[in-house]
Amino acid sequence: MPYILISTQIRLETGPTIVGDEYSDPDVMNYLGARKTTMLGNNFSEYHVDDPPRVILNKLELIGYRVVGMTGMGQTLAWCLHKETM
Repeated sequence: MPYILISTQIRLETGPTIVGDEYSDPDVMNYLGARKTTMLGNNFSEYHVDDPPRVILNKLELIGYRVVGMTGMGQTLAWCLHKETM
């Protein structure tokens, strides 16, 4: 999958960070040290890490991902990353 969306709450900018959904590449999630969780009341899963977004962005850059967009929505910060496919 060439795209990844990561996000965090502004008040939690030191972590945890949401790094993927239930369809994310398991190899990338394992590399990030992410754990798959389902919040009570949700019918979907997300991958979380305790690291702050900066650490995750650095790790993803090392394996070829680049930030293509970033935004703030209410109390949430989100980054979209892309990796060129061969």
